[in-house]
Amino acid sequence: MQREITTVWNRCLNVIREIVPEQSFNTWFEPIVPLRLNGNVLTIQVPSEFFYEWLEENFVHALRKALDTAIGPNGQLEYSIIVDKGNAQNRPLTVNIPTTKSTQTSKPDNVSPDLIKSPFIFKDLDSLTLDSYLNPTYTFDNYVEGDCNRLARSAGYAVAERPGVTSFNPLMIYGGVGLGKTHLVQAIGNYIKNNNQNKFVLYVTSEKFTNQFLNAVRSDGIRDFTSFYMQVDVLVIDDVQFLQKKEKTQEIFFHIFNHLHQSGKQIIMTSDRAPRALDGLEDRLLSRFKWGLSADLQTPDLETRIAIIQKKLQAEGIYIENNVIEYLAHSVNTNVRELEGVIVSLMAQASLNRRDIDLELAKQTLRNIVVDSDREVTIDTVQEAVASYFNVTIADLKAKSRKRELVHPRQIAMYLAKEKTDLSLKSIGYHFGGRDHSTVIHAVQTISDLVTKHAETREAIEKLKAQFK
Repeated sequence: MQREITTVWNRCLNVIREIVPEQSFNTWFEPIVPLRLNGNVLTIQVPSEFFYEWLEENFVHALRKALDTAIGPNGQLEYSIIVDKGNAQNRPLTVNIPTTKSTQTSKPDNVSPDLIKSPFIFKDLDSLTLDSYLNPTYTFDNYVEGDCNRLARSAGYAVAERPGVTSFNPLMIYGGVGLGKTHLVQAIGNYIKNNNQNKFVLYVTSEKFTNQFLNAVRSDGIRDFTSFYMQVDVLVIDDVQFLQKKEKTQEIFFHIFNHLHQSGKQIIMTSDRAPRALDGLEDRLLSRFKWGLSADLQTPDLETRIAIIQKKLQAEGIYIENNVIEYLAHSVNTNVRELEGVIVSLMAQASLNRRDIDLELAKQTLRNIVVDSDREVTIDTVQEAVASYFNVTIADLKAKSRKRELVHPRQIAMYLAKEKTDLSLKSIGYHFGGRDHSTVIHAVQTISDLVTKHAETREAIEKLKAQFK
């Protein structure tokens, strides 16, 4: 029996190995142990709940294809998660979780899979249960509010409660990469879908909308395409900036937009910039984008970053010390996506290495991510370089001592951190023993003056900067 289980799982691995990159395969599939095969249900053992959730979120299609090949189209997967490793006297305690994503979804009779992927061909929305293409994990509950997004979130919640009724129609959410635009608009869509069963919500990227339109042109299906979109109750269209210079697509979207708006249907859009900065879009479209409300998302401040980390960890059921949370929040200040990526990487490292998340692991993980993203200079590398150059320790740079032989290197390190990293003055002060931002300002000004007046300081700064190139 065990030989049969191993054979089936090896067939699965052969399929998966052809689909996923080698590094991902080694990280996420080699640790899996096949446990049992009961009919069409294959049970595999994974080391943690986080491990199971990562597989389901990122490799569900590879798993589905593997099951189809090894067991057949009715094959199902069940996870056994180790809760207690046990010992010689007691067997390990495990919890079985049947998959909810990789099993086959039922499809109406006589409808091909290709049609399901292109829902606009159906003229009657009631004839088929259509997918809204919303990610159910994007909700208001896990969207952290802060000064950086308060207006957008408040407007979004108002729209979610009364779609098509408020003056926020259309609602345009704009901002840079990774600030949570897609999360917010999908949270609106999910709220409407869950609380207004009679309204059909459709989420679509502008790229997908364009491709559907081009397919409709090729297949002489423009009428069906337009008819479908005009029946949508809430249209969420992501990244409208990609409609730039696509004249025919803009024209069809203009007519759909007009019909939906005049019919009291809700339109929600995202963009990477404000409507006034969207060059390449027709003036008549831009004027309509300004009918409702345009709300921007900004880079999260320190308090919001801390709240985001705490929310993510709470959702994963993981506790880490406050000093680690503060270190991450001070060190990653670009966008929400990068911050969440760091947290996921940190949890993966802890899970795979079976160790607690501490400050050392956080620094190690962050250093690896920084290298991967070609950001060569961090607060840690600055402190290490300065400590080595002046023959002091990093602890000396963070200490409260006012000895000149320590104050001077500390001020140089603060000066370089201000110049070579994107950290705020408050964050730089945090990394130097929790000093106030005014101390950092004084240090930067002092070293700036010394660079101008003293060749020795100027030479030291140049040599240190050369290490960061």
